[in-house]
Amino acid sequence: MPIGFRILRRARQVSPATVARFRPLPVANVSDCMARLTAGGPRLRPMHDTSGSGAVLAGPALTVRTRPGDNLMVHKAIQLASPGDVIVVDAGGDLSNAIIGELMLAQMVRRELAGIVINGAIRDSAAIRAQPFPVFAAGVTHRGPYKDGPGEINVPVALDGMVIEPGDLILGDEDGLLCVPFDATEAVATATEAKQAAERQQMARIEAGTHDAAWVDAALRRLGCEGLE
Repeated sequence: MPIGFRILRRARQVSPATVARFRPLPVANVSDCMARLTAGGPRLRPMHDTSGSGAVLAGPALTVRTRPGDNLMVHKAIQLASPGDVIVVDAGGDLSNAIIGELMLAQMVRRELAGIVINGAIRDSAAIRAQPFPVFAAGVTHRGPYKDGPGEINVPVALDGMVIEPGDLILGDEDGLLCVPFDATEAVATATEAKQAAERQQMARIEAGTHDAAWVDAALRRLGCEGLE
């Protein structure tokens, strides 16, 4: 099987129960519980209407690596994807040609996918921005794509250093994009839920006026800051 132009099958993927468990967790808190070392890069931003709860991105990755500016294998990925899947496209970060537009969006909505991530550009941005189907991309251009290949489906991809294996959990909200590796989902979910509970307690103390920020001066003294009173 030639490297660079092939279609593989996923060996495993996160369960719907795992996706549902992560859906209410903010990406920022999940990131904190992953040592703040994992991110899809600041260029990958939500291009859709994020005002509703249904605009949060969460689902198992169906990965695509494609030649910059070419979307042939993205079309095939849409055909192969199951409801709830997130198509993750490594298009090299190039913004010269759009990878998807309004028509491909309609196909993904019709197939009940969970969203799409593109390290590349989109077009028909007004139509994409007017609806809640999650679309994360690096930019916008009116120039359309080519459909010649090559490309690969269900291979590991990397977005700004964040490695994504087929079937890993993809999360996205207004703060950005994150991948939770398949084998780490239980530990990360447990840690994030604990952090959420702690933050709720902290918010209650802030609102009650009982929040203790003594740690700030303690940290400054430990670090040798001068001028503390």
